[in-house]
Amino acid sequence: MEFIADILLAAGALGAGFYCFVLSRRLSKFTDLENGVGGAVALLSAQVDDLTRTLDAAQVTAGESSATLETLTKRAEDAAKRLELMLASMHDLPGDETPPKQAAGGGEPMFFRHPGASR
Repeated sequence: MEFIADILLAAGALGAGFYCFVLSRRLSKFTDLENGVGGAVALLSAQVDDLTRTLDAAQVTAGESSATLETLTKRAEDAAKRLELMLASMHDLPGDETPPKQAAGGGEPMFFRHPGASR
Protein backbone atom coordinates (compact mmCIF):
# COMPACT_ATOMS: atom_id res chain seq x y z
CA MET A 1 0.00 0.00 0.00
CA GLU A 2 2.82 2.34 0.82
CA PHE A 3 4.44 1.46 -2.49
CA ILE A 4 1.29 2.45 -4.44
CA ALA A 5 1.12 5.78 -2.57
CA ASP A 6 4.76 6.47 -3.48
CA ILE A 7 4.07 5.69 -7.16
CA LEU A 8 1.02 8.01 -7.18
CA LEU A 9 3.04 10.74 -5.44
CA ALA A 10 5.86 10.42 -8.00
CA ALA A 11 3.31 10.47 -10.88
CA GLY A 12 1.73 13.64 -9.43
CA ALA A 13 5.15 15.28 -9.09
CA LEU A 14 6.03 14.37 -12.71
CA GLY A 15 2.65 15.71 -13.89
CA ALA A 16 3.18 18.98 -12.01
CA GLY A 17 6.72 19.26 -13.45
CA PHE A 18 5.42 18.68 -17.00
CA TYR A 19 2.67 21.29 -16.42
CA CYS A 20 5.26 23.82 -15.22
CA PHE A 21 7.45 23.08 -18.27
CA VAL A 22 4.53 23.68 -20.69
CA LEU A 23 3.49 26.81 -18.83
CA SER A 24 7.06 28.14 -18.94
CA ARG A 25 7.26 27.66 -22.73
CA ARG A 26 3.92 29.38 -23.27
CA LEU A 27 4.95 32.27 -21.05
CA SER A 28 8.24 32.72 -22.91
CA LYS A 29 6.36 32.82 -26.23
CA PHE A 30 3.86 35.24 -24.73
CA THR A 31 6.58 37.69 -23.67
CA ASP A 32 8.74 37.24 -26.80
CA LEU A 33 9.94 40.67 -27.93
CA GLU A 34 9.39 39.97 -31.63
CA ASN A 35 6.07 38.12 -31.83
CA GLY A 36 4.25 38.17 -28.52
CA VAL A 37 2.78 40.78 -26.24
CA GLY A 38 6.29 42.03 -25.46
CA GLY A 39 6.68 42.96 -29.12
CA ALA A 40 3.35 44.75 -29.11
CA VAL A 41 4.33 46.67 -25.97
CA ALA A 42 7.69 47.60 -27.50
CA LEU A 43 5.98 48.75 -30.70
CA LEU A 44 3.44 50.83 -28.78
CA SER A 45 6.22 52.36 -26.69
CA ALA A 46 8.09 53.39 -29.84
CA GLN A 47 4.89 54.88 -31.28
CA VAL A 48 4.28 56.84 -28.07
CA ASP A 49 7.81 58.26 -28.31
CA ASP A 50 7.20 59.26 -31.95
CA LEU A 51 3.87 60.87 -31.08
CA THR A 52 5.47 62.77 -28.21
CA ARG A 53 8.12 64.18 -30.53
CA THR A 54 5.48 65.05 -33.13
CA LEU A 55 3.33 66.75 -30.49
CA ASP A 56 6.29 68.80 -29.27
CA ALA A 57 7.04 69.90 -32.84
CA ALA A 58 3.37 70.78 -33.39
CA GLN A 59 3.33 72.87 -30.22
CA VAL A 60 6.41 74.79 -31.34
CA THR A 61 4.88 75.36 -34.78
CA ALA A 62 1.58 76.48 -33.24
CA GLY A 63 3.42 78.96 -31.03
CA GLU A 64 5.27 80.39 -34.03
CA SER A 65 2.04 80.58 -36.03
CA SER A 66 0.31 82.32 -33.16
CA ALA A 67 3.06 84.93 -32.96
CA THR A 68 2.93 85.48 -36.74
CA LEU A 69 -0.85 85.74 -36.67
CA GLU A 70 -0.70 88.25 -33.83
CA THR A 71 1.77 90.39 -35.79
CA LEU A 72 -0.37 90.25 -38.92
CA THR A 73 -3.51 91.11 -36.94
CA LYS A 74 -1.77 94.14 -35.44
CA ARG A 75 -0.68 95.29 -38.92
CA ALA A 76 -4.22 94.81 -40.26
CA GLU A 77 -5.69 96.84 -37.38
CA ASP A 78 -3.20 99.65 -38.05
CA ALA A 79 -4.04 99.60 -41.76
CA ALA A 80 -7.77 99.68 -40.97
CA LYS A 81 -7.25 102.72 -38.73
CA ARG A 82 -5.34 104.50 -41.51
CA LEU A 83 -8.08 103.65 -44.03
CA GLU A 84 -10.76 104.98 -41.67
CA LEU A 85 -8.77 108.18 -41.28
CA MET A 86 -8.38 108.52 -45.05
CA LEU A 87 -12.08 107.87 -45.57
CA ALA A 88 -12.98 110.47 -42.96
CA SER A 89 -10.70 113.00 -44.65
CA MET A 90 -12.39 112.30 -48.00
CA HIS A 91 -15.61 113.87 -46.66
CA ASP A 92 -13.79 117.21 -46.39
CA LEU A 93 -13.00 117.35 -50.14
CA PRO A 94 -15.38 119.34 -52.34
CA GLY A 95 -17.49 117.10 -54.51
CA ASP A 96 -19.76 117.46 -57.53
CA GLU A 97 -22.99 118.83 -56.06
CA THR A 98 -25.18 118.23 -59.09
CA PRO A 99 -26.44 114.74 -59.77
CA PRO A 100 -26.33 113.48 -63.36
CA LYS A 101 -29.39 114.20 -65.51
CA GLN A 102 -31.98 111.46 -65.87
CA ALA A 103 -32.59 110.17 -69.34
CA ALA A 104 -35.84 111.14 -70.95
CA GLY A 105 -38.53 108.52 -70.67
CA GLY A 106 -38.76 108.22 -66.95
CA GLY A 107 -36.72 105.18 -66.02
CA GLU A 108 -36.16 104.21 -62.44
CA PRO A 109 -35.58 106.96 -59.89
CA MET A 110 -32.00 107.33 -58.66
CA PHE A 111 -30.99 108.51 -55.20
CA PHE A 112 -27.70 110.24 -54.46
CA ARG A 113 -26.07 110.93 -51.15
CA HIS A 114 -24.81 114.46 -50.71
CA PRO A 115 -21.35 114.86 -49.22
CA GLY A 116 -22.52 116.78 -46.16
CA ALA A 117 -25.35 114.39 -45.25
CA SER A 118 -25.14 112.44 -42.01
CA ARG A 119 -25.47 108.70 -41.88
